[in-house]
Amino acid sequence: MKLGFIGTGVMGQAMVGHLLAAGHTVNVYNRTKAKTDELVANGAIWCDTPTEVASESEIIFTMVGYPSDVEEVYYGPQGIFQTAVTGKTLVDFTTSTPDLAERIYQTAKEKGAASIDAPVSGGDLGARNATLTIMVGGDEEAYQQVKPLFEVLGKTFQLQGGAGKG
Repeated sequence: MKLGFIGTGVMGQAMVGHLLAAGHTVNVYNRTKAKTDELVANGAIWCDTPTEVASESEIIFTMVGYPSDVEEVYYGPQGIFQTAVTGKTLVDFTTSTPDLAERIYQTAKEKGAASIDAPVSGGDLGARNATLTIMVGGDEEAYQQVKPLFEVLGKTFQLQGGAGKG
């Protein structure tokens, strides 16, 4: 399965490392390219934009700093929604706002994709040790599709309800 990961800061870098170790192909993007160097050396594939990550991946994870960053990554001129996402699943790990999660969910649905919000707790240590707690909002079908990947990244994960409930 081709995965995409946008945002390879301290937590994202550790999470991508676990996905690579589990044998997945991972396309990566980060605003600061140097933060992906170690991942690329370990087999990740660099992409120049979030749009490219989305076009090359089946499941796209985002782990960025703030809701404004989430908005840019999804809706910006080089964002995820600038390419066809039909049949893809979008997973936002960022601690964001319920309104933005619901908006992303609706846009994804209109474009034939699935979207779940999945903020995490556990910090840097949880990311490094793959012991994150993942609180998920979205549809059961999308959750079940991504659940095996959550098992690679964390210890506790649960569907809390619809979009914005993660």
